[in-house]
Amino acid sequence: MAGNSQRRNRRTSNKKGATVGSGGQRRRGLEGKGPTPPASMRKGHKKNRVANAAAKQAARRPAPRRGGPKGTNELVVGRNSVVEALREGVPATTLYVQQYLDNDERVREALQLATDKGLNLMEAPRPELDRMTNGLNHQGLVLSVPPYDYAHPEDLTAAAQADGEDPLIVALDGITDPRNLGAVVRSVSAFGGHGVVVPERRAAGMTASAWKTSAGTAARTPVARATNMTRMLEAYQKEGLMVVGLAADGDVELHELDALEGPVVIVVGSEGKGLSRLVGETCDFRVRIPMPGGAESLNAGVAAGVVLYEAARRRA
Repeated sequence: MAGNSQRRNRRTSNKKGATVGSGGQRRRGLEGKGPTPPASMRKGHKKNRVANAAAKQAARRPAPRRGGPKGTNELVVGRNSVVEALREGVPATTLYVQQYLDNDERVREALQLATDKGLNLMEAPRPELDRMTNGLNHQGLVLSVPPYDYAHPEDLTAAAQADGEDPLIVALDGITDPRNLGAVVRSVSAFGGHGVVVPERRAAGMTASAWKTSAGTAARTPVARATNMTRMLEAYQKEGLMVVGLAADGDVELHELDALEGPVVIVVGSEGKGLSRLVGETCDFRVRIPMPGGAESLNAGVAAGVVLYEAARRRA
């Protein structure tokens, strides 16, 4: 009995611990888990919850305004500018209103006009509007205007021919002020023209300012973009249009120009430089407007209006 008890209590091995391998688990456990992550990345930590909430809020924010590629929305900022844009029918999509904004007559009118037009109304904190407008003085109102849908130059002649009329088109060469573009659009609409053509680069486009100056006529008078103004004018010539360029040193006075009675494209240059060289060489006629008062030149909007009136008078 005693012998059996001694055998049961006797060690059978001098080894301590596990007698089989751990597969390296114990060694990897001793290596540690690396540096402690920052609080904002530790699940359950207060800073992590704050960071997640901020990320979700940023995902819901409207895109910031940046000068960049074509197709980005334009922002009209400031109470007076927003109200004027809404009055003139600028094709906006969204009105952003600052939270807790003090109501005045302009704010109430902007909200009413936006509601009547079915625009989206978005409330945003002031820091968000500051970010959207790059720090401009928005006064709590920001209007988002989508990119203008330009026509193709061929669309203008096609529309005139569909109506059984001789095309009457104005092309702007080097006009960079959108207010001048808006004024020309308004004159083209008033005198029965079929549209306006502008260069794709280094020229005024149909911004909210141009829309306002056009007094709403941009909604029914198409504006087309040409990648190359000279080639576009040559294409019009092949279609049978006469190209008439306005120049202070033109060879023909306006009242002598019979070409205005038929299909014509009137080219207006910038007030300072006039027509560019290649465009001027492409013109069939270079026409001057007599000015007995002695003025050296007219701005683009006024000059186009004078020639369009003469064309409309002759066609009548």
